[in-house]
Parts: sequence; C-alpha cells; structure tokens
Amino acid sequence: MKLPAHSRYDYVPIHKRPQYDWPEGKRLAVTFNNNIEHFAFGAGLGSDSTGAPATQSQRNYAWRDYGNRVGLWYYLDLLDEFGLPGAHNVNSAVLEACPEIGERLNARGDEYVGHGRTNSERQDILWEEDERRLIAECTEILARVSGRRPEGWLGPYIAESAATLDLLKEAGYRYVMDWALDDQPIWMRTRTGPILSVPYPLELNDSPSMVFRRHTGRQFAEMIVDQFDEMLLQSKKYPLVFAVSAHPFIIGQPFRLHAFRDAVRHILEHRDELWITTPGEIARFCASLSQGIVPGSE
Repeated sequence: MKLPAHSRYDYVPIHKRPQYDWPEGKRLAVTFNNNIEHFAFGAGLGSDSTGAPATQSQRNYAWRDYGNRVGLWYYLDLLDEFGLPGAHNVNSAVLEACPEIGERLNARGDEYVGHGRTNSERQDILWEEDERRLIAECTEILARVSGRRPEGWLGPYIAESAATLDLLKEAGYRYVMDWALDDQPIWMRTRTGPILSVPYPLELNDSPSMVFRRHTGRQFAEMIVDQFDEMLLQSKKYPLVFAVSAHPFIIGQPFRLHAFRDAVRHILEHRDELWITTPGEIARFCASLSQGIVPGSE
C-alpha cells in the first residue's frame, strides 16, 4: 500500500544522526515563544475561553484582547525579571492596532516571527496567489516596525497549504516552526532550495493545554518542568531544543503566570548548562554547520 506523502524530508531516526554541540559546548537549547495576535470583532475565526466552538462575540474578543492590553506586559516584565530573550510570533495587524507593542519589543531587541496578518483567518485554505499576498503583507509590516525582515514563520493555527513552504522560501524566509516532528532542527525541501524546520511545541503550548484540554496553570507548569528535566537528561546523548509556547491572553492571566514563573525559575537553576536563545539564532547556527550534520543538509 502506498499512502499519500509530502516529500519534504526523509526519515532519519535521532540515534542515526551526526552529533554536534550548541555554542559553548551546550547540549540543550531553550527558547521561549510567545504569540501576539489580533482578531476581528464579531467575525472570522478565534478561540473561546470555554474551549468549545463559539460564535465570535464581545466576550471572547475581550478575553483575547486582554493579552494585548495586560497579559503581554506581565509576560514581558517576567522576561525582564529573569533576563531572558524573547521570540514572538506576531500577527502584523496587531502592530498597527497596538503600536506600543512594537516599541516594547524593539526596546528589548526581541525577535519577530511572521505569524500571518491575523488569527481571524487561516492561510491553508487560500489560493497560492492569495497566500503569497498574505505572506508579503505580513512581512512588510513586521520589517517596517522592527527595522529588519523576519527570518522565521509560524502560520496562524499552525496551518499550511501544499505550497506554504515554497512560498516562504521564495519570500526570503530561512526557517519555519509549523512542523512539530522533532526535537532537533532539520532541513526541509522546497521547490527553490532548503528551509529549516525549528522545533516548536504542540504539546507544551498553553492554548491546547489550558484552553482545549482544560489543564490548570499549575498542571501546565508541571508539564514544563517534566519536559525540561527529561530533555536535559536526554541532551547528554543528543543536542536538543526545548521550547515553550505561550499566548499572553492565556499565560498572562495572573494565576497562570504565577505558576509559569515557578517553572521558569526551575529551568534557570540549570542556566549554566543551557543555551538560552531564540529560534532565529538556532537557525543561523544550523546554517553554519558543515553539510551533512543537520538532517536534510546532504
């Protein structure tokens, strides 16, 4: 039986891959990934605090808008408190609606990751030309606000069409985070050359965990600690990427942020063993390695 396939990468089990270290001989890279999103009022797509499908209303719009008004600022203060770099998957519409957000990210020197125009829409249902336009519009606004072109992409709802990787490569993107297939970066094929897949978590992600699976903030913090402890152990055998995904309208709720702070404090007890970085830095490091080291670079 021959199943439909994507041909974007080959199967290479982790124990069959070449060994390498992260900078300064570190074995575990750590990234904190935050999603900054903007939604249409009473229209389009959008999650609901109940976790169930719901009509777009002032209630769920306000719940999500809390993230841009309050939760994000709590989260950024926490990064400042611990001296952590930030990477943000940014809807371009939020930078026009909330210009103070761009000002704060720029002052911190954080990384912008392309995240579409708005999470009120998906890109996987668009015709190729319309998807190309969506990518171009998002890229232009992020570059204008941040002063540099974004190098990475995470699609709204982590969704891709059959042409997304090709369009991103053609638009100048160096890496994507839509494929949660690995704990190491791998190179993926496009019609004009390779693009890097940087690990991004579907499981260690506050939205599916706490909104849809109804985990508490404390349970999510326990998940972070358990994931980190096990990956720190496994990194003695393999160079790995530990990543956490957050949304400020979820993690920025004070009762959740309190538990999250405890998890971050636990991680940083091992700071000397870690490469605390951003997805873009990981992508640049992988691009500097000799051919044949990162899967797909042969």
